[in-house]
Order: sequence, then C-alpha cells, then structure tokens
Amino acid sequence: MRCPFCHNSRLVINPSGEAEFSEEEIFAYLKKRQGILEGVAITGGEPLMQKDIDVFIQKIRDLGYAVKLDTNGTYPDKLKDLVNRGLVDYVAMDIKNSPELYSETVGISGYDISKIKESIDFLLENNVDYEFRTTVVRELHSIFSIEGIGKLIKGAKRHYIQAFIDSGELIGFDLNAVPKDEMESMRKVMLKYVDSCEIRGI
Repeated sequence: MRCPFCHNSRLVINPSGEAEFSEEEIFAYLKKRQGILEGVAITGGEPLMQKDIDVFIQKIRDLGYAVKLDTNGTYPDKLKDLVNRGLVDYVAMDIKNSPELYSETVGISGYDISKIKESIDFLLENNVDYEFRTTVVRELHSIFSIEGIGKLIKGAKRHYIQAFIDSGELIGFDLNAVPKDEMESMRKVMLKYVDSCEIRGI
C-alpha cells in the first residue's frame, strides 16, 4: 500500500536517507526513561510487516510500558495475535477511504480490501481499545466517500477525521486540505454511524 499523502513518505521515497537506531539503542533509551514515559507507539510505514514485531513489543512490555499500535489493517492475523496475547493496549487503524475509492486512494489498481474489512470487524468486537481515523484530502474525499467510510465502520466507538498537511515530501502531487467547514459536515455525517467523531489537526 503506497498512500500518496503518507506523513512518513520519506520512508518510501528515500529509506536510505533516514537515521537508523539499533535495537540496543532503542531499549537503552527506554530503560533510562522508565517511570517517566508511560507508553510507546509502534508506527511506520506498516509495523506489522516486520517479521518479529511480537518479540519487539514483548520486550517493550517487559519494561512496563503500555503499547499503542498504528496499522493500516492489511495484516489482520498479526493484529489478532498481538491483541489476543495481550501485547497491545490500544490500536489506531487508518481507514483510507470508502470501499469504492480505496484503490484510487492507496494507489493500487484493483486493491482487495477484504483484509481491511477483517481487521475492522475484529476491532469492532472490542477485544482491545481502538480508534479509526481518516486523513481527508480534497481531491480524494467527499461527503459521499465519508458516508461510505461510515457504513464500513458502522458501530465503531470512535473515529477521527484528520486534517491533511502537505509536508513537502508527498508521493503524490497537487493534493490539498479540506476546508474546516466541510470537515465539520463530514463529521456530522460520520456521527450517523459511530458513537464519537472528532476533527484533528485544526
């Protein structure tokens, strides 16, 4: 999945240009901050692509930290395993768009969202605390597509509509933010389907 407005696009465009930290450095940092920090967010790219992500998270939990997982939902089996083993305290899942527009939004022709739906259904079972979130872009999202997202996650306890911010390092081009008043209209539509919907980034 190659989202054209990914906020971590540098990991896709120029991965060799990013700073690297060894596992030893990461855990030395976390050990020094025990009792100061409360939790660790596991993010990406898609962190569930990592083969030994469960081992890594277990080491974090062994230090007493809570763990938040950011995911796009493409690895439902790994998500279920981590949650069922009690390794994750909170999951934030990105919903890119309505089913009809998922392929266009992620930049993959004919993209199959069956695994996305499987992850959504699992989270809706309330096995772990969670949120769904959508970063809205004027060229890709509308009231119609928000309605589609609402139907996709119907019954969810919380959804966040996030403002798009051009980092200057986008994979796609000519993308723009949705005006605040339109985002508010989107929020009202989403409230027909979820318990809570808030706007982030404005």
